[in-house]
Amino acid sequence: MSKAGFVTIIGKPNVGKSTLMNTLIGQKIAITSYKPQTTRKQVRTIYTDENGQIVFIDTPGLQKGKDHLAKYMYEASLSTLKEVDLILVLVEPKLARRDKDSTSDDPADLVPKDEKEVIRLAEKAADKTPVVLVITKVDTVPRDALLPILSSYSALWKKDTGKELADLVPVSARKKQGIEDLKKTIFSYLPEGEPFYGEDEVTTETEREIAQDIIREKALRLLQEEVPHGIAVKINRMKYRTAKAGEEICDIDADVLCEREAHKGIIIGKGGEMLKKIGTAARTDIEEMLGTKVNLKLFVRVRRDWKDDPALLKSLGYNEKDLKQ
Repeated sequence: MSKAGFVTIIGKPNVGKSTLMNTLIGQKIAITSYKPQTTRKQVRTIYTDENGQIVFIDTPGLQKGKDHLAKYMYEASLSTLKEVDLILVLVEPKLARRDKDSTSDDPADLVPKDEKEVIRLAEKAADKTPVVLVITKVDTVPRDALLPILSSYSALWKKDTGKELADLVPVSARKKQGIEDLKKTIFSYLPEGEPFYGEDEVTTETEREIAQDIIREKALRLLQEEVPHGIAVKINRMKYRTAKAGEEICDIDADVLCEREAHKGIIIGKGGEMLKKIGTAARTDIEEMLGTKVNLKLFVRVRRDWKDDPALLKSLGYNEKDLKQ
């Protein structure tokens, strides 16, 4: 009998959760950026093969904040720990420096503080849900550096829980190293059962939600450090029509929301050049996703309070229950 189950991916901001999930399913669904907190809500993607079906739940990076959006993102990440069959904890291949005055030789002390916080959240759920630790970006470190990293995380887990870590898998999503091993490991922990979704389904996200995220991704990548992470995208209209030549076209009108007037000018750019670049890059990806031509119109709006406006956040696709936390 085949296996089927839900797997959540957690980790600190910018650890590579979305990149790994996209690599695991073989196509891009979750948006990626070098900036932290690119993922702002749960994104479900579906991988199906002859062994069964894995429903991946990508989550925002585990990082507390004060506004409604930050609180929502943190709660969205924590809530998945109670709903899944397996937890993947992603950490980077780095160790902290031992204090020069320290007399300890405990390898667990070398796990960086921010990674310890993520590990300990997973430990709380580990009594009921198995946890697999995934060391990401292993292509960025020499092979001989991996062993002490693996030893340190294993030591921390045993020190905190009194148990051995269920599994520890090193991977590189960028170079597709260890991906097949990770899939085999995941399936080994899933229960037997029938698939939850059709074998041709790859996400529970709607076309509108994916298009919205694509526009935001292009803005983040093109704006780089010029505008802080305080932007959002809201699609106001997405409608298909047939042109005179019989060709199908999708008309999309979307607002790029920012927090300050100064940011608006940067997003638009001199003579509208930056906004045009964002639109062109987004349109290309949206057309590939929809399989049809797209007429994309972008408008920049200043909304100083958008991160603290529950009604607006709900319209952007965030869960109303979590926004009330």
